[in-house]
Parts: sequence; structure tokens; C-alpha cells
Amino acid sequence: MSPRRAPRPFLLLPLLAWLWAPGAPAAELAVDLELVLMVDVSGSVDAQEAELQRRGYAAALTNRRVVDAIRGGPTGRIAVTYVEWADDTYQNVVVGWTVLDGEESCRALADKLTRAPVATAFWTAIGSAIDYAARQFDGNGFEGTRQVIDISGDGYSNRGRSPAEARDEAVAAGIVINGLPILNTRPNPSGGLPPMDLDAYYRANVMGGPGAFVLAAEDFASFGEAILSKLIKEIAALPEQPPESAPRAVQTAYPRDRGMERAARGR
Repeated sequence: MSPRRAPRPFLLLPLLAWLWAPGAPAAELAVDLELVLMVDVSGSVDAQEAELQRRGYAAALTNRRVVDAIRGGPTGRIAVTYVEWADDTYQNVVVGWTVLDGEESCRALADKLTRAPVATAFWTAIGSAIDYAARQFDGNGFEGTRQVIDISGDGYSNRGRSPAEARDEAVAAGIVINGLPILNTRPNPSGGLPPMDLDAYYRANVMGGPGAFVLAAEDFASFGEAILSKLIKEIAALPEQPPESAPRAVQTAYPRDRGMERAARGR
């Protein structure tokens, strides 16, 4: 039997060059959750309310219970991006994908939120917001056990494609969508009254996927408390949920008064 030949170095050169090339694919970082926070800054949200939303998220992200929920996962870290949305052309990334793995990283993200300028836009395109959020998981550098879109808002969709269609497409791709409707009693800047059955609308048209839920905020002032509860539930993947929040991924229509719909279109 002839002796085994040693590998020839020059045959390994192409492989080594590919591995070391700048364009070589990098390994994705394992996280327990990839979370897109989609926050409504449409025409029905004034500057003060937009600021309250920012403060609510900043306070929740630095809360000890949220930090403990993050650290309690298998990897002890999650990946988060914060996006503000309005019509079908307005999606503003306030903070790009960021790893949260403890107090320091959570505080740094909260600081970025509070320091970034606050702006609002017109119209409400929930379907477009869902579509935009779903695309953010592609090539983000993370491999999460779960992919979740957390979408908040204070009005019906009045631009872009149907939220239910966008929801169903995202759910089919393995994404879970949770909703945080804001049941605000204040007139919007144009003088219209916000819908008070928005939680039912979100259950029918927005939320979807295994374990999806809707958690309503009674008003903008209580938004921070609601988002704290919501983040803890999302991060810890708590199994319990009230019967009225059962997932409705296949429900695609929500009957509502046509006069109310026309009023919504003016916002």
C-alpha cells in the first residue's frame, strides 16, 4: 500500500481565500427573540403623544423586570429595532438592530430613543407597516428562536393594503404579530375622535401567529405601563393569555360602520 500523501497547500488556497474574503457570509448571532417595535406617529398622534410613546418604551426597556426577562432566556439576549410609521411611504428607523443582553445595553437603547428627534406624519397604513417590519428580519445578522412584530397605534388603517392581508402573509412566513392599540379619548389634531373599539379591530385585522395577543392601553398616559406588560410577555414568551386574546390569524375582515370608516380616512 502506497503511503498516504500529505494535502497539497496550493489546493487549499481557493477555499481559504473564500473564507477570508470580505464578502464571505458571516455567522448569524443566536438570540432568543428578534423583535421589531413598530410605533404609530400618524396624523392622529400629536407631538406630545409621540413623546409619551418614546418615554414609555425607554422606561419599559430599562425596567428590571424586562432586563430579567431578557437574561432569563436560553441565550440571555434578544435583538430589537425601533421603527416609527405613518402612511404607506413613511417608516423611520429610529434605532437599528441592537442586541439587548443586560442593563447596560438596555440603557443605551433607551438613551438613543430619548435623544432622537420626534416627528409625526399623516395617514395610517397598518398593512404597509406590517410589510415593512416583516422585511426587517431578512439579513439582519441574527438567528432568533422567535420573530415578533410589536405594532402600536391609535386608529384604523386608512392607506395602503389591507392589514389583514399583510398580517396573513407575515404569519405564513413564521412571524408573530402582537398589537397594542391605544384607546385614546383625546380628539386628534384634525378634530376627529379616535375609535374606542380599536382593540377589537386589532384582534380581527392585526394580531396573528402562535401565541399572538392584543393588550390595549387605556390612553397615552398609561401607554408606558401597557408596553411594560407587553414587553415582558413577548420576551418571556408567557403561555397564558386571556380568552378574548386568542390568535385569529385567518380572520381577515372587521365589520364597521361606513360613516366611522369615512371619518377615519380624514385623519
